Amino acid sequence: MPAFPLHDIEATVHVFRQRFTSSPLGARLARHLASYRLQDWGVPAGSAVGDIAALLIAELAANAATHGRVPGADFELELSLTPELLRIDVSDSHARRPPGPGALVEARLEQDGGRGLMLVEALADRWEVVDRAPRGKTVRAELDRQR
Repeated sequence: MPAFPLHDIEATVHVFRQRFTSSPLGARLARHLASYRLQDWGVPAGSAVGDIAALLIAELAANAATHGRVPGADFELELSLTPELLRIDVSDSHARRPPGPGALVEARLEQDGGRGLMLVEALADRWEVVDRAPRGKTVRAELDRQR
């Protein structure tokens, strides 16, 4: 069997994971801590990725705290940053799944809500809704770092 030379691969992967109470305060805290973490990783507010990430995190955290709320259960935010992309995962324990990419229905003008995931669809490079064991779901959004 021929030997192949090994090459060093330099890839920095940053991961931040935190649980928050399913409340408006928890959603606000998630948004602020994520902003500080991204700044620490070199993705500052005011940059294209930083600003879009802040909007996505705010929307997904608010959705988890409002629509994904299960009494006694928290929601979880996980950020993963590689040289190529930023992944935002927001998980909750509610069994109801929102419509995924391409399946959103436009909200009527008189409705108070129903536009958040349309914002996610418009801003994220990719997004999806995946089942979470043992219950619940994760809404995942990805941003390419090269903008």
